[in-house]
Amino acid sequence: MPAVRNVLVVGGGAAGAAAAILLAEGGVAVDLVDVKPDVAALGSGITLQGNALRVLRELGVWDQVRSEGFAFDTLGIRAPDPAGTLVAELTDIRTGGPDLPATLGMYRPALARILIDRAGAAGVKVRFGACPEGLEQDGDSVLVRFADGTDGRYDLVIGADGIRSWTRRQIGIDLEPQPVGMGIWRTFTKRPASVTRTDLIYGGPCYIAGYCPTGADTLYAYLVEDAQDRFRLTPEEALSTMRRLSLAYHGPWDEIREHLTDPGRVNYTAFESHVLDGPWHRGRVVVIGDAAHSCPPTLAQGAAQALEDASVLAELLLAGGSLTETLWSDFTGRRLPRATAVVEASLQLAAWQLAHERGDVPGLMARVSRLVAEPA
Repeated sequence: MPAVRNVLVVGGGAAGAAAAILLAEGGVAVDLVDVKPDVAALGSGITLQGNALRVLRELGVWDQVRSEGFAFDTLGIRAPDPAGTLVAELTDIRTGGPDLPATLGMYRPALARILIDRAGAAGVKVRFGACPEGLEQDGDSVLVRFADGTDGRYDLVIGADGIRSWTRRQIGIDLEPQPVGMGIWRTFTKRPASVTRTDLIYGGPCYIAGYCPTGADTLYAYLVEDAQDRFRLTPEEALSTMRRLSLAYHGPWDEIREHLTDPGRVNYTAFESHVLDGPWHRGRVVVIGDAAHSCPPTLAQGAAQALEDASVLAELLLAGGSLTETLWSDFTGRRLPRATAVVEASLQLAAWQLAHERGDVPGLMARVSRLVAEPA
């Protein structure tokens, strides 16, 4: 018997949609709300490691993800020279198991739509443009009020509402992400035939120049630089800046740059990081995904850790019988050390780059891969 009968999930991203799907499939009544008018409206590409694919298979969407994405098993390292020379080709660990690829890239809005459609098919009641305004706990339930004047009473509220989590603030957790010192330019564009995996270039005017195939004819490319106030640039100025920075990189970058023509496809984000050290719940409200932890995308584990949070939480809730401190202790014990290790490794990689130190990048990546290859 599940520990809860009805649940509100706040946030329709990967963590929220995954938790909603698994709980609904287990017989729990689930409402999912998101303040955005359409969860698939924004984003460029996303890199999903094998441990993320393992959860997506658990959710019943792997076949669709595989069809829409682009899978690969190696990572290339190129030099910041006029030829974009390939200096190393690394075989990635299949962290999701031998029957799943090591990595898959795909269009982020496409993944969001797949997950939300799956949630609806599982019986989740999904509302976009729904803004929670307040919550009150009385020991046995949580009363949630919405901006449109409606309310609902739930056995549990799951806050999967991102790095600026409303839910986290509502339950009195005073924790804000901290800047890492880096910013990233991203674009989503046409994939040259020469791009069949992620290649990374370290050095030049940026810390990292990379790209990831996302489909039969698409990719997303990115440039990581010192964090700067780029947010006041017009779309045309942003495009011009990314093109200028990319001029230092060659090989497939020369072909990618030819397709860097749409200002609407360029965005800039500053890296931030945090981890909630201690229980992620307060009473009958819990935060997961970016609401509980975030890290710079230097190891491409953000979505994977969010999906793992949802999988473990749903497993415990569906087997729990009742919402006890033992259940919460099990959840914290399984998720906090693993998420913390990933955040710390991501920050270590960023620190090496900021200090222009070589560091043991392959060794660090291998250690993280071995960690996440174990079931969450």
